[in-house]
Amino acid sequence: MSHKLKLPITNKHMQHLKSKTQAYKNKKNKVTMAQAFKTIIWPRRNLVFIGLILIVLSRLSSLVLPWKSKALLDEVIPNKDYDQLYQLLLIVGIAILVQAVTSFLLTKILSVQAQYLISELRAQVQKKVLSLPIGFFDNTKSGELVSRIMTDVEGVRNLIGTGLVQMVGGSLTAVISLILLINISWSMTLFVLVPVAIFGYIALKAFGYIRPIFRTRSVINAQVTGRLTETLAGVRVIKAFNAEAQENKTFEVGVERLFQNVKKSLTATALMTSSSTFLLGIASTGIMGIGGYKIMTGDLTVGDFLSFTLLLGFMIAPIVQMSNIGSQLTEALAGLDRTEELMNMTAEEDLEHRTVILDKINGDLEFHEVSFEYEEGKEVLHNISFQAPSGSVVALVGSSGSGKSTIAGLAATFLNPKSGKVTIDQQDLSKVNLSSYRQHLGVVLQDEFLFEGTIRENILFPKPDATEAQLQHAVNAAYVNEFTDRFQNGLDTLIGERGVKLSGGQRQRLAIARAILADPKIIILDEATSNLDTESEGLIQKSLTELTKNRTTLVIAHRLSTIKKADQILVIESGRIAERGNHDELIEKQGRYYDLYTYQAKI
Repeated sequence: MSHKLKLPITNKHMQHLKSKTQAYKNKKNKVTMAQAFKTIIWPRRNLVFIGLILIVLSRLSSLVLPWKSKALLDEVIPNKDYDQLYQLLLIVGIAILVQAVTSFLLTKILSVQAQYLISELRAQVQKKVLSLPIGFFDNTKSGELVSRIMTDVEGVRNLIGTGLVQMVGGSLTAVISLILLINISWSMTLFVLVPVAIFGYIALKAFGYIRPIFRTRSVINAQVTGRLTETLAGVRVIKAFNAEAQENKTFEVGVERLFQNVKKSLTATALMTSSSTFLLGIASTGIMGIGGYKIMTGDLTVGDFLSFTLLLGFMIAPIVQMSNIGSQLTEALAGLDRTEELMNMTAEEDLEHRTVILDKINGDLEFHEVSFEYEEGKEVLHNISFQAPSGSVVALVGSSGSGKSTIAGLAATFLNPKSGKVTIDQQDLSKVNLSSYRQHLGVVLQDEFLFEGTIRENILFPKPDATEAQLQHAVNAAYVNEFTDRFQNGLDTLIGERGVKLSGGQRQRLAIARAILADPKIIILDEATSNLDTESEGLIQKSLTELTKNRTTLVIAHRLSTIKKADQILVIESGRIAERGNHDELIEKQGRYYDLYTYQAKI
């Protein structure tokens, strides 16, 4: 693909990706091997210890073959000792069996444990992500978060799986082999150690170079995944505006960026591989010459030379293998860097300060001189004050961008005031435990989110253990049965991703049924009738009357005809309350509300 994609460095998509990844690239390593050992390896030390025992047995048994090769050539064959031959074959056979069994147990115990650890970490990261405030999700793509939850933690399998113990086992094998090699010929061993030392130096430098690349790769991969998720979710908009080529180009730029990153790591890996081939090849060539000379002079037997050659392989192979394992551990630590970044973020629920637990509430909601800003120095709400007594309906009206949804977000505790306070039953919401408050809260949004599955599953979402009677009550109250009765599978009809198989009005009624089933004390309706046709709106108005009965209700509506019976109407303009009163009072004033209402009535 790279030979087809020729994009200039000034391409705006490439520059966007670079700017987002550069900040992360410049960050220092957060997770060290010592930290990983303390938090991941040490709590599972028993399993790791078993793995180490198994790897030691495996490595020791692997040394039996080169050890017995000397006896075969120097003693058994020259003396034609058949008894010793059978004994030798039995010993080697047992050693091979031990290798096979320990290899199986290593995979069975450690690899399975590693996958369990991955699933544990994924669950922890997902739990942490869901605990973060709404603002975090407003600034982060969902696809990017999916990548971070599912992909970044996978590298830990190399910490608990066979990778780490293989590194330890390889080190043990190399040390034992080195001792045996020195015992056979110290001069040939010294000759070998020089290129091995050079290779080790190159490998360490390469690891330092690769780790930032792996970290950046996770960032790019998350960005590409996030954009792809958005593209697939918005495929109707893309096709409607004939924007396939534009989206293809954006994705190609991301894939090209990912390719360039992978190419860097492959270059470093290739350097290590070629270095090992060259340097160890020189060592092998030298050993052939030195060994041949020593055999001819009688300083070395053929059996010694064969044992030396085999042991040399056992010493060098783990070193080369450790370079690969080192790359895996480097990738694991890079993934843990990103995971740690998420886990260190401040959760929405501040248990230290949010200590007030609400078991039951009356539902008296009040705003006291509340101001709010999304960006520092740019207030969008200015000293908002109003009361919503228990059981009352307060409507928020005004032009788009006036601050209505921000007020609703504050009431739902999705946002926190810059100054002033929001209270529920005279309790400051900033000090109330969020879970204890939200169990009394119901929200119906303008663009209501439905989960893939059946109509029944979506209505039962807030209360999965609801009885069939409670379910049917919600279905009837929201007039969901008006359309489900026409479906072959009724409430068990599959609605597709985000409810794509339902009309806007049907989705909205389903969302209202969900709110009715939750039976909250406080209801926030954000343009709850915006997607409804005239017939559906009439049905929903009846269901909303029941939904809001004896509940504190905050309604945001552009259709002013739907809020004529509200106890209090607040006209919001430029982040301030311009007018307040009931419908008749505001009509009599002939102010902003009067203008809005009469304008809609003409339409």
